[in-house]
Amino acid sequence: MTKKKKNTEKETVDIEIPEEMDTPQVEEQSQINSDELDDLKNQLLRALADSENNRRRFEKEKEDLSAYVISNFAKEMLAVLDNLNRALEVSDKINIEDKNVDNNTKNFIEGVKLTEKQLNSIFEKFKIIKIDTLDQRFDPNIHQAMFEIENDEVEEGTILQVVQEGFKIEDRLLRPALVGVSKKTSK
Repeated sequence: MTKKKKNTEKETVDIEIPEEMDTPQVEEQSQINSDELDDLKNQLLRALADSENNRRRFEKEKEDLSAYVISNFAKEMLAVLDNLNRALEVSDKINIEDKNVDNNTKNFIEGVKLTEKQLNSIFEKFKIIKIDTLDQRFDPNIHQAMFEIENDEVEEGTILQVVQEGFKIEDRLLRPALVGVSKKTSK
């Protein structure tokens, strides 16, 4: 005996039904197969969603890793930047317009300035930014207080002196700023 049974996609399917099976059993078996099919579809959709979530998580971890993998190298390069800044502070005391200053000294100072400028542009390229510190409110998350300065003219906890600049790489602290913080005068 051959009966035609419609499935959910509205196409007809020929199903061989043995004579001894009556219609309620066939409908029950069809219902079980439909339930199993729905379960399998749900499992497949969950597996696909899990796979997509894992892909997104791995992409984010990859981006984070690539952004922060240079942290140790960047910390070492900050020492180079500090030394260049010290050299520039000394060179600012030299009047290069003075006729007594020879060309070698002028060229040396210009070279140090260009090197510092290039290093800063490289830091900018890799999202390493200087923390804005002077005249800001002290934040222990990004600043390290080295000493206190008595001053009644500004609000207590204001940064009045920067000993060493602080830096971030994207949102992560690379090096805290070493600062001098205001406090009210003792009476």
